[in-house]
Formats: sequence, C-alpha cells, structure tokens
Amino acid sequence: MAKQEQIVMGVDANWWRGAVIYQIYPRSYQDSNGDGIGDLKGITQRLDHIASLGADAIWISPFFTSPMKDFGYDVSDYCDVDPMFGTLSDFDALMARANELGLKVMIDLVLSHTSDQHPWFKESRKDRTNPRADWYVWAEPKPDGTPPNNWLAIFGGSSWHWDARREQYYLHNFLTSQPDLNLHHEPVQEALLDVVRFWLERGVHGFRLDTINFYFADKYLRDNPSLPKELRNDSIAPGVNPYNHQLHLFDKNQPENLEFLKKFRAVLDPFGAAAVGEVGDAQRGLEIMAEYTSGGDKVQMCYPFEMLQPKRLTAELLQDTFARMNAVAPDAWPCWAYSNHDTVRHITRWELSDAAARTYTVLLMCLRGSLCLYQGEELGLPEADIDFEELQDPYGIEFWPEFKGRDGARTPMAWVTDNANGGFSEGNPWLPVKAPHLNRAVGAQDADPASMLNHYRRALAFRRAHEALRYGDLTALVATGDLASFRRMGEEEIFCAFNLGTEQARIGLPEGPWEAIGGELGATAAIGNEVTLGPWGFCLMRKG
Repeated sequence: MAKQEQIVMGVDANWWRGAVIYQIYPRSYQDSNGDGIGDLKGITQRLDHIASLGADAIWISPFFTSPMKDFGYDVSDYCDVDPMFGTLSDFDALMARANELGLKVMIDLVLSHTSDQHPWFKESRKDRTNPRADWYVWAEPKPDGTPPNNWLAIFGGSSWHWDARREQYYLHNFLTSQPDLNLHHEPVQEALLDVVRFWLERGVHGFRLDTINFYFADKYLRDNPSLPKELRNDSIAPGVNPYNHQLHLFDKNQPENLEFLKKFRAVLDPFGAAAVGEVGDAQRGLEIMAEYTSGGDKVQMCYPFEMLQPKRLTAELLQDTFARMNAVAPDAWPCWAYSNHDTVRHITRWELSDAAARTYTVLLMCLRGSLCLYQGEELGLPEADIDFEELQDPYGIEFWPEFKGRDGARTPMAWVTDNANGGFSEGNPWLPVKAPHLNRAVGAQDADPASMLNHYRRALAFRRAHEALRYGDLTALVATGDLASFRRMGEEEIFCAFNLGTEQARIGLPEGPWEAIGGELGATAAIGNEVTLGPWGFCLMRKG
C-alpha cells in the first residue's frame, strides 16, 4: 500500500503507518530524584537514547494519579500526573523535548475501568440514586446472595465484588480495586471522550488503549459458556488461571463497542492523532482486530497476542497468523510486538540464542504493520529472575510459583555497568536491577559495533530506508519447515527469507533479477538463483 499523505493541523495523519513505537514503563525507565521510582523528568533525560535507536514514537504506560494497586493501570484522576511521576509541567517539558527530537508521543489510556479511589466510583457506591449511580456495572445478587453470574477476573476469582453500601455487586475484570465503568451509560462515554480531548489539546499524538475489547459487558449479564480443555490456550492468561476455562462471550467483546470506537475516532481525527488497541482475547484476537480497525472510522491499529504468547513464533505459526489475518481482515493494519510490560521478555520466553534474537529482530522489521519495542529489548535483556520476597505484582503473588507475575519484565532499565542500580537511580529501586542486566547496559553496548543495541539501530535504519517495508503489501507468507519467506511490495520489491530453526535450509529466489541487501544486518546473499541459510540465517533481496 502506497503511503497516503493527509495533513491535519500540520501533522501527517498517517505518521503511525509503519511506525516503530518504543514502549516506556515509567516506573522503570529513569529515576531523576533518587526515590527509586522512574519519573517523567527521567524519561525526558533519556529521550536521546530512543531517538538514536531510530524509533518514530514512544508509548508511555500510565503515569496518571493512582493508588498504584496495579501500578498505574488503576486510575483515580485521568487528567493529572501522579506526584510519584512528577507534574503536568514535567509532561509538557517531555512533550517539548520529544518534538525537538522528532518523536511522536502516545500515552496509555485505561478506559474500561478506574481505581475504586476515583471520585466517580466514590460517588457511585454511595447509594443507588446519586448522579453517578449508573456509571459503573452494578448488579443484584442471585436469590442465594451469590454473584450475578459466573464471570471470572483475570487476576483471580469471581469478577464480582460485594459492596455493602448499595447491597449490590460491582464488576471488576482485574483487581477488586479496579471497578469496571458502565459504557452503556452515555454520560460515561462523554466523560471518557473529554479525557481524550484533554490530552490531545496538550499535544499528544495518540494513544495506546488498554484492554480495548473490555469496554462493554453484556447488558443482560449472561453466563459465559465453559471452554473444553483442548480449546484452551495461555496466550493472555497463564495456564494455571481458571479464567482460561471459559469462552468469554459476554464479559467482553460486545458489539456496542464499535459505535463507541467511532465516537473516539471522530475526536482523534481533527488532531491527526492515532490509536493502537490492545486486544486481549485468546480465541478471537485477530477477528476482533479486524472489527475494530475496519472502515477507517474506528482505531487505526490493534495488536493481538499472536506474537506475545509463550510458544515460540515458528515459521508455521507465522504463516498461520498472516493467513488468518488475511482471511478476516486483509486491509487491517496490525501492530506487532514480541515483548511488553505484561509478558515474559521474549529472549527468555522463547529461549533464544544471540543469533536467534538478532534474526527475530530483522524479521519484525520486515513484517507488514507497525511495531512496538519494549524498553530494554534493544539491549537483548532476558527476563529478570525475581524472588518471591521481591515481588510487587499482585498477579504474580496470587499465582506464584507456577506463574511468577510480570515483575521480571518490569525491572529498571540498565544504563551503565559500574553502578549497582545500573544508573537507574541513586536510591533504592522499587524492583532490583539484576546482574545479568548490568552486563548488557546501554553503556556497555553503545560504542560496540557488534552489540545487540547497534544491531537494533541498524535494523531500524534498514526498515526506514526501504519504504516497501514500512508501507508496502506483503505477499502470501509461505512456511517450509523452519523457513518462512514472503515479499514486500511497494515502490520497490523485497524478497525476505528467514530460517527460524537450527538446521540448514535452502530456498530458490522468485523469478527476476535480484540484488542482495541487508549485509550490514548479517543477511546471507544468494548464489545464482538459490540461497543456503545456516541456522537462524536470513536473506534479503531487492528486485533489480
């Protein structure tokens, strides 16, 4: 697909298409005041690192006012900065520096639920007649006093919590301290859209939408059906979590969401802003992505969990993912990621060698869609090994030891090697910086041409240099054993072949004259019309 230019308020409204978005977990990026917790000033200090990487945008996980029961994903004020992270002036300074560096800024909006400390919920729970009585999902108990239905929370147990003030249950898909908003109630939608306007007027370029498919629950509160064991997977919740025992037909993925997303998009468009939605569904992620990105009047991008799940991305899985996506959403623009703040880092999750990690990096840069990189991914950081006594994540504490939670992916960024805290903080960090990360710090890799950091820099530069990789079509992806091959078609044509295995593989080139590219990334050149790829080898050829 050729790049389409649309200028809105001086902004290319298609800046997101093909963009590389760098995710920042603010608690763990850089602490500027020695309290052991990262903050907005710290992010501003380190934006040059992200610019040197070649990213197009940053996505900052929540920094809003919050009691931090779920580390910012439980919001008590959508339009202010938690003092832990700084002030609105600090955010404005961050925006100004990002603009100087040519980086777009996306922020993380949690619109499905708030903290139970939000003024909206405090009022809603007072009684059944107050002005915000219907702002959250309240329901009567069954005659025997049990919850209204069988819905389960991702963080464990029933998704219903009894409130003695109203003598009703309220819905929470995550922690009990995260009550779900009732978006069936129009004033709730308008209040959330006002939040969107607040940040757009402050200059943000877009949003990452947390749990985008959780905004509406079935208004009839019907039970979810059970899911046979052979159909379960652990792509969005660990296998030990009973959440996987249900087919989530009614507690999320409701059709009313489509109309709300149209309203949301209408707010974005005058600003040239973009959004990427997180689709958390183990059975229908790609189909939901198709619905939410269709028609050009909802969100621009979604990311499903196909590349974030525990099972390693093989050639066969890659082929299956793109075949399914093309079947249900040929025009959808996905946003791919291997790691984020909710998953085990992919280096560890997939047990990757250095060579394998480098190949997966190049593969990601060659896929059709936009991309998210998670902080520290560019350093080749493995998952940190966190002891139970060091855990902060309530999810991990609940399901330990079979599931160790998300803290291992959330430990502070390592900037230098000659500091016990990796240059992250002069104080005691909220999570420890582990020794294996110190050895991979930015300072240890920055000047080494052969480092993983500089491999990422070259890979991003390669993607930026070839418009077909950023904006072009992708031909049918073919898997032959461990070998995945495809072509990207735009103003130029690029043939890509990746050996995602430990055995040698051969592949013939498509008809036509081809020239080798990507040598700076370690690509293998063809000999004649055939290329032999060693373990984790890859070939990149441009049609002459």
